[in-house]
Amino acid sequence: MTAAYAFTDYRAQGKTIPYVLVNIGTPPSGTLSLFNLYVALSRSSGRESIRLLRDFGDELFLKGHDPALLAEDDRLETLNEGTSQWW
Repeated sequence: MTAAYAFTDYRAQGKTIPYVLVNIGTPPSGTLSLFNLYVALSRSSGRESIRLLRDFGDELFLKGHDPALLAEDDRLETLNEGTSQWW
């Protein structure tokens, strides 16, 4: 038996983890987004140190971004431009 530690993709943001096991499955509540997938798959230091616990369909990576998220990004960019001009 080997001890292990698990946490969510949100908890893993900004970290580089030596060895990563990723379970790409639909969470009990909600859905997977491109952001979730990116964070989960980009935490290891390379392809040699990441393993997937299950197969997944290509359709996961062909999704579009959430329209509300895109709208919020546009809103923040507009505020940033206004602040830059004012400053």
